Amino acid sequence: MGLTIRDVAKAAGVSTATVSNVLNKTGKVGRRTHLLVLSTVKRLGYFPNVHARHLASHDSRTLGIIVSDIENPFFPEVIKSFEVRARQLGYDAILSDTNYDPSRTRKAAERMMEHNVRGVAVMTSEISMQLIHELARRRIAVTFLDLAPVGTYMSNLRIDYFSGVEQIIKYLYTIGHRRIAFVAGRPRLKSNIARLQAYEKSMQDLGLEAGPILPGDLRFEGGLAAGSAIAKLSPRPTAVVAINDLTAVGVIKGLLKAGCRVPQDISVTGFDNTRLAEYSNPSITTVDVHREMVGRMAADVLHELSCSANPQGKEYQVPAELILGDSSGPAPSE
Repeated sequence: MGLTIRDVAKAAGVSTATVSNVLNKTGKVGRRTHLLVLSTVKRLGYFPNVHARHLASHDSRTLGIIVSDIENPFFPEVIKSFEVRARQLGYDAILSDTNYDPSRTRKAAERMMEHNVRGVAVMTSEISMQLIHELARRRIAVTFLDLAPVGTYMSNLRIDYFSGVEQIIKYLYTIGHRRIAFVAGRPRLKSNIARLQAYEKSMQDLGLEAGPILPGDLRFEGGLAAGSAIAKLSPRPTAVVAINDLTAVGVIKGLLKAGCRVPQDISVTGFDNTRLAEYSNPSITTVDVHREMVGRMAADVLHELSCSANPQGKEYQVPAELILGDSSGPAPSE
C-alpha cells in the first residue's frame, strides 16, 4: 500500500488537516510549517491522489478523449494537440482507444464518468446517442466529430468532407481522368459515409459514372486488397480515391505488386494529410483536415462548455484543403 496523507502528517509532526491545507493551498499555514510539510513530502516521495481529491471536491481538472483506432495515423496529432491545449488550460488529459468496438466504447465512456472528467472529446462513431446524452445529463461536456446534433453540454466539430473530396475529383478531372474508382471505409462510420456520398455527388456533377467502389477497412490491409483487385479490372480505372492515407498506402502497394506504376498507370489519392502521406514513396496527394486544429479546438470547446453558465453547444466547421503529392499525375493515353 502506498503512502498516505497520514504518513506525511506523522513524519512531519503535524495534523492531517495541516498537510491537506498545504497540498491543496487552502487555509492559513505558517511559513515554517508550510516548508516543513513540503520538505517531508519530498523526502518521503509522496504523491497526492489527485483523482480522489477531485472526487471529494467535485471539481475535476481532467478532460478525456476517446478515439477509434490509435494506430490510425489520423489520431496521434489530434491527441497530441488536444493534450497540449488541455494542459495550457489547466487540465490533465486521459485517453481511451476503442478499436471500433461498441462495447469498448461504452467502457471508455464509463471510465470517463468514473474519473469525474469535466469533458470528453468523442472521436469515434461507435457510441450511442443514449450514452452521449448520459454524459451530458451528468453535466459532462461532450464534443464529437461529425456525429450528432448539438445540444446542452454537446458541441460538434464538422469537417468539410464534401469540399475535400470534391477538390480531389475536380483535380483528377482537370488532368484527364474519367474512370475514377473509390476505396471505401467502414460502412457504419458517418465520416466514411460522408466521403462516399461526396465522391458519388462530385462524379455526378461532372457527368461521370461513379465506380467501381471497393470495400475497405481504413487500414493498410484493406487498401492492399483493393489495390490488387483494381489491378485486375478491365477496363482499369486511371485513378483511385482512397478513404484515407493509410488505405492509399495499401492501394499503392497492391498496385505495385501487380506490376502497375503509380502514377504513370494509375493515380492514387488519400485523405487526412497524415505524416504517412508525406513520407510515403511516392508521396500521396491527399486532403488536409487540419488535425492539430481539431485537437486544439476540441479542448477549447470542452473548456468553454464546462465553464459556461449557459452550456448550449455549437457546431464548429473545420476546413479541408487539397495537398498535391507525387502519387497523382495526368491520365495515361489510351
